[in-house]
Amino acid sequence: MKEATFTLYDKNTWPRSSHFEYYTKGFVKSVNSITVRLDVSHFLEETKKRELRFFPAFAAMTGQVIATMPEMCTNVDENGNPGYYSYLNPNFTIFHEDDKTFSDVWSQYDADFDTFYHNILTDGETYQDKKGIKIKEGQPKNFFCISCVPWLSYEAYCPVNYGGMPNLFPIITFGKYTEEKGKTTLPLTLTISHAVMDGYHLSVFFNSLQDALDTF
Repeated sequence: MKEATFTLYDKNTWPRSSHFEYYTKGFVKSVNSITVRLDVSHFLEETKKRELRFFPAFAAMTGQVIATMPEMCTNVDENGNPGYYSYLNPNFTIFHEDDKTFSDVWSQYDADFDTFYHNILTDGETYQDKKGIKIKEGQPKNFFCISCVPWLSYEAYCPVNYGGMPNLFPIITFGKYTEEKGKTTLPLTLTISHAVMDGYHLSVFFNSLQDALDTF
């Protein structure tokens, strides 16, 4: 996969230029956090049929949807100028059953789902028994966070950033999937700075991800 590109926004034509300034430098440095129950019935059936593990498959699918939205790939360069990456690499967590801690690992994005899936699967297996908060070196600047709370089917989850500028990169958490009335659903939480996404963009992400899960 070729290296991600970073394209600067033209502040004179970028529709969100004033919004970005207001939510990063103004008084209100707010964060959007929304939880939606996604229908994973078809996706779960397909992963079982193809003998795929759920987490890396779900993370790969989510990463491919994120890559279609410049708003979710927005960040700043070394001079603080806003722009967007052509894609983000997933930074995911590995849970250690013995001491109940977790470690962060990142994987390389790929536009090809099978390649992307195997990247995440391989990294998960490679670093499964390594301890520490960051266990794979070389994490790139273009990343999003994704983790799972498999023990709980929750209604809301809200990571909070105290002080400083809100994180521009997406933080995604999803919970235990449950079946009710023949439908399997799970809660997914997206947390991201209001500087880059409003309610409309949040809706686009969730609807696009649902479409991707339904047509997998």
